[in-house]
Amino acid sequence: MKIPSLLQLMLATALLAATGISGAATAFEKTTALAGSTLVMNGSGTRYKAIFKVYDMAMYLPATARTPEAVLALPGPKRLSFVAQRKVTGTDLGLAFMRGLKDNNPPELMRKHIPATSRLIEIFSGKSFVDEGHTFAMEFVPGKGTQFFIQGEAQGQPIDDVEFFQMILRIWLGNDPVDMRLKEGLLGG
Repeated sequence: MKIPSLLQLMLATALLAATGISGAATAFEKTTALAGSTLVMNGSGTRYKAIFKVYDMAMYLPATARTPEAVLALPGPKRLSFVAQRKVTGTDLGLAFMRGLKDNNPPELMRKHIPATSRLIEIFSGKSFVDEGHTFAMEFVPGKGTQFFIQGEAQGQPIDDVEFFQMILRIWLGNDPVDMRLKEGLLGG
């Protein structure tokens, strides 16, 4: 790498760190309807991998919650909305979700939910690419389960388990989130 390029990379990294960017560039709706309920956007942010934007994300809840514990304890429907900010292979996205699950959930919970976890990986790995600008979502509706969407289309049947959706939330809200600035943004920071 040439020195000017290295210097530019270092300056860009420092600038991103200094600005503490937490809000997403995508203009997410402030509310959304799900299962007869109006959900409010709790927060939003951008997932970075090094200095590259991967996706913008918003978390919708029945009421605002400012801590991970409050989000997990909140009853009712919930929605995670995403907009890809770069072209990503479906396999890479599925494996990244798997790493986030593994890093933020106890091994016994991971073992208990092997079929649901496998389904999540299968859904995203089944797509060659998620292109820049494409949308995907994860929704939980009590009594129905967790449903995955790509470009607004439901992907298979819902997975009926509140505990599994809490595991998914921990990818971004757990003790070892995939992106700390994104966690802060999702919690309204």
